[in-house]
Amino acid sequence: MRPALFLVLALGLPTAAPSASYNCDLATLNPNERTICAYRDLNDMDVEMATMYRLLTGLFGMGTRGMMQDDQHAWLQQRMACGTDTGCIRQSYRQRIGELQAIYDRIDRPI
Repeated sequence: MRPALFLVLALGLPTAAPSASYNCDLATLNPNERTICAYRDLNDMDVEMATMYRLLTGLFGMGTRGMMQDDQHAWLQQRMACGTDTGCIRQSYRQRIGELQAIYDRIDRPI
């Protein structure tokens, strides 16, 4: 089991019937966000990425958290540039989830 998924399960966070990290019913969604809502796998990737991001930003102090927020903003701009291209969006999520997983893997843990 992937460490991040294990952590989500261990913390008792909801894993059933996920929805995107934003409200898919809003009329103000842009085409990129509507595409993510329309495809279950993209929706699931969004939930995974958002959960990892929230978890990690809660673990770090202001300096590192600020850098992570800057990185997240840059990533969101890159994902938005995908428009409605599902392959591009999928790859964008894979890359960001990988980056967040790498940050998690580098956290010092007691032996």
